Amino acid sequence: MKCKKCNKKAVHLLTGFCKDHFIQYFEKKVYKTIKDYNLVEKKDRVVVAVSGGKDSLSVLYLLSQKYDVVALGIDEGIKGYRDDTIVDLKRFCEKYGIELKIVSIKDEFGFTLDLVLKKVEDKPCTVCGAIRRYMINKYARELGATKLATGHNLDDEAQSVLMNLFRNQQEISARLGPITGIIKDERFIPRIKPLYFLSEKEVTVYALLMKFGVGFIECPYSVESYRNTIADLLNDYEQKNPGTKNGIIKSFLNMLPDLKKKYASDEKPNACVKCGEPSKQELCRVCQLLEKVK
Repeated sequence: MKCKKCNKKAVHLLTGFCKDHFIQYFEKKVYKTIKDYNLVEKKDRVVVAVSGGKDSLSVLYLLSQKYDVVALGIDEGIKGYRDDTIVDLKRFCEKYGIELKIVSIKDEFGFTLDLVLKKVEDKPCTVCGAIRRYMINKYARELGATKLATGHNLDDEAQSVLMNLFRNQQEISARLGPITGIIKDERFIPRIKPLYFLSEKEVTVYALLMKFGVGFIECPYSVESYRNTIADLLNDYEQKNPGTKNGIIKSFLNMLPDLKKKYASDEKPNACVKCGEPSKQELCRVCQLLEKVK
């Protein structure tokens, strides 16, 4: 199959573009999302939450071309996984001259995620997600961030929408979108998703064409997650009915303003009595986990 813009071989069948035109298409879509949703302004200092994977490195690279960015990596202490991705991350940031800060859960709390999971009955992704959100928000604030960018793509968002729908957790969906959150609070750094309208397959192709040196290693705990089940379901349905994921996102964005309005009154967190971070309960989720571990 030839590229629909030139006579070169197409590298992505769905878009029908060759290497050069696919890269142009991908980057144009990212910057258009940033512009259309006012995700980043010139005055912003953007902290990019990075894992060393294809999504976060793609976002980090594209934002670094136009904005003031710093990369923030969280070392959860997952043996045989995070060690490798941190190597990729350090190599990438050194190559492109990007400031990088890595913070360790073990240094912060005294133990790794692997140890935590041996002492609590919660699902791995639930525990990891709570700790990562806590650490990313805390250190993004310390780094002077005005925006916090993540590598969430269209697949991730479609999965989240379905998960919250199946669990009847629409108040959580109200916090989603290209820029997350419902109300402004100085303790929360606004999170942005520049890859919002790009599929996981498109991000994979982009990272490969750009030779980012990504290992494409999956977290060993991901197979146990509810998200993984939803991802398989969506991928199967997308294969049989192309455009399903796009349809979910377009429909969701139409509902999002009403969801934000409905749940705005519920989004007024207090401070955790132990660590001072935002929390709806007396103890935040992370401090509750620490109590269990101890």
